[in-house]
Parts: sequence; structure tokens; C-alpha cells
Amino acid sequence: MTRMFRTITSSFEDEDFTEHTRTPHPTPPQPRRGVPNGAAHAQDRETPSRRQRSGAKMAAALLARLCRGAPGLRGTLGFRAARPPLAATGAAPPLLLRRPAAPLGPRSFSAAELVRAAPAPLQPYLRLMRLHQPAGTWLLYLPCTWSIGLAAAPGCLPDWRMLSLFGVGAVLMRGAGCTINDMWDRDYDRQVARTASRPLAAGDISTFQSLVFLGGQLSLALCVLLCLNYYSIILGAASLFLVITYPLMKRITYWPQLVLGFTFNWGALLGWSAIKGSCEWSVCLPLYFAGVMWTLVYDTIYAHQDKRDDIMIGVKSTALHFREDTKQWLRGFSLAMLLSLCVAGMNCNQTVPYYSAVAAVAAHLAHQIYTLDIDKPEDCWKKFASNRTVGILLFIGIVLGNLWK
Repeated sequence: MTRMFRTITSSFEDEDFTEHTRTPHPTPPQPRRGVPNGAAHAQDRETPSRRQRSGAKMAAALLARLCRGAPGLRGTLGFRAARPPLAATGAAPPLLLRRPAAPLGPRSFSAAELVRAAPAPLQPYLRLMRLHQPAGTWLLYLPCTWSIGLAAAPGCLPDWRMLSLFGVGAVLMRGAGCTINDMWDRDYDRQVARTASRPLAAGDISTFQSLVFLGGQLSLALCVLLCLNYYSIILGAASLFLVITYPLMKRITYWPQLVLGFTFNWGALLGWSAIKGSCEWSVCLPLYFAGVMWTLVYDTIYAHQDKRDDIMIGVKSTALHFREDTKQWLRGFSLAMLLSLCVAGMNCNQTVPYYSAVAAVAAHLAHQIYTLDIDKPEDCWKKFASNRTVGILLFIGIVLGNLWK
């Protein structure tokens, strides 16, 4: 430390700053040659502004020394070895400028950002209903849009009011289903790394609070359902049994994804009945079956994320059942989905844009399955989330095909 102090002091002496390192007691000023005593005293008088400039200059010199590494500081504890002289390297001298603040980018309006921006007491409830992960809501909503689109009158766009109602219903029912799932699985979720941070598993909210929240979601969903015709109200209420029992299936069978398919694609029946007053089974059943096959594709991929944890805690899934044969099963499910979509299209007199969309869906699924790596959880999530594109492609094809009529 003594060596460092001496080095810094000597650097100040070289730059004519010795007056700041000496004893603070001033010595009488000596008259300068050719300058009257009064003028000499005036020049030697140190004003506050001059002291500030001198102090600032000294601080800048010290900072410059420390930044470029004085030769006397080499090997000193807490300092790096000095860099070679700038002349030897040919580099330009460093500029001691303050780094400008990074410009603020545009605000993100993703679902996750909205949840993080919500009041802290509300956030556990929004995460409980998976509002920060909207992929599942899309996968529940899209079969409803297919059915509503197919039921539209030839040459007309789908009923936007029904699309809006079903969109609200999808958010509420998906939230209710996730709440029920987490209430059943809170002990399992604590043992899986991916789900340990869920609000119930982490203890952010209690089971009673979740139950009250579930009641609120189901009440709002009932209000949406009551906006439909009587046939659709009864049909929609019948799906509640599947919503409640699905989370138990992973304890019983290796095919819980099939039960999820029955649950998630109920909107393929409900959307048509909401428009037409009842189901036309020649269209609705193939469409429903296609949705079930689609769910087997994307949720089997999803299940591969947790297969190691599922083995340890004793949870069943199609991912564990298919193992290394997963891609062959996914191809079979995809083929069954595409054939069912063609049958549904033929039974409601769909046109070229619809079948073009089915072809695009086929290409997307083929690429998805071909490039899937079932042993990489991040790739499984990416492929799972990409299925939203599959559903949107088909919906666009339905709308254009109906306008083509």
C-alpha cells in the first residue's frame, strides 16, 4: 500500500499537483519578478472556483492513472498488471466518457408481462389459472373457432359475437381446469422441478383460497354458457364431468392424454350447436375426433418434458407408454386427424381453401414430428407451443373456404 501511495503521489508531482499533497499550512507567498506585490498576492490568492477546478483536475488524473495502470502499481494487491504502452500497441488512448444509458425498448404486452405487472396479491391467482402461459388457452379455444366457422352461412364470416363469447369461456374454463388440476396434484407438483413453483405447490395460496377462486371462475363461465341456446347449455354443462376427472387419469391409465382430448375439444361440438341450435353429427363427430387426435399429438410431446420425474413419482402418460416409438404413434395420430378433417369438410361442402389449409397443417405436423427431440424438454415445449399455428392455419382455411362457396 505504501508503494502504491508513493507512486500516485509521484504522478501528481510530475503533473504539477504537489501543492495538494503537501502539508496544509500555507507558506508566505514570494513576490514574483516583474509583478507588483499586490498583483502577485491577487494571482496567488486561491478562490473557491479555483480550488474546485484543481480538485476536479486531480480526481481526473487519479482516475486516468488507475484506469490505464501506472507502472508503479504493477503487482500491487487489488490492481491488474499494467497494460503495455499505447504507443507500442498502436491503440487509441481511452476516452473517459460516461457510458450513455441504454435506450428503453418498447414495452412488452405478452401475457407473462401482464401477469408480472399485476398487483402482487393477485399474481398467484393469475398464475394458478395459467394466464401467463396462454398456449393451453389457444389449444382449448381453436376447436371452438373451427366449429363456429364451419357452421357459418355460405359466403359469410363467422359470428364474431360467438367467437368473443367462446374466447372468454376458453380463458375461464382453462383457468378452472388448471385450478382443479393443481388442487389434485399439489403433492406431485412439489416433486417435479418444472411445476414446483406453481402457487399451490409453493404455498403462495391455500387450498381453501383455490377452492373459492375456482367457484368464481365456474360462476363466470356459467354466465357465458347461459348466453347460448338451451341445447348448448345442456351440452356445455355435460363437459364439467370431464374437467373434474381428467387430472385423476394420470394415476389410473397411461392414456390421460386421450381423456384430455375428449375434454379440450368439446368446443368442436358446442360451437356448431351454438350457431345451428343442435349438432349435425356428420360434421361435428369427425371434427371432434380430429381434435382428439390432435391433442394426442401435442400433449404426448408435452408429456415428454416430465417423463423422468413421472417415473420417479409414479405418474402415467402416453410419453412413458410409447417411449422410443413416440414418433410412429404421432404419425398415426396425425394421419387420423387429417382424414377426419377431410371427412368433416366434405360433409359440409368445403372448398379449395379449406383443403389447402389441411395440406398446410399436414406439412406443419410432418415437420414438427420429424424435427422433434423427445429427450430435450426445451424442444418438446417449443413443438408443443407451435401447435397454435396448426389451429390458426385450419381456422383461416375454414373462413376462406366458406367465403369461396
